[in-house]
Amino acid sequence: MAASDASKEAIWLRGLLHEFGRLNSSYSVPLMIDNQSAIALVKNAEFHSRTKHIAIRYHFIREIHDRGDILVEYCPTGDQVADIMTKALAREKHERFVDGMGLSYHVR
Repeated sequence: MAASDASKEAIWLRGLLHEFGRLNSSYSVPLMIDNQSAIALVKNAEFHSRTKHIAIRYHFIREIHDRGDILVEYCPTGDQVADIMTKALAREKHERFVDGMGLSYHVR
């Protein structure tokens, strides 16, 4: 699950910002996921025979969610601002995501 890798990075960055005195260590990092099945797996602690193949990565993200380190939220695929870093986008969507990230085209 990509969410597991993203959550590891987010927890590390939260710790770094805490060390710099910029963030409270109890801050829950919001993790925006566009896959509702993945969100259900994270939030539902019930064991299912269909999910027994999911390994340690799944258990890690569930554990940090249960601890309150991350806050898993649904984000529709069309609103995933991070796509600007991984996909070729139409101009309108690219400009919207640039604005969403607080970036600017103006060079000084």
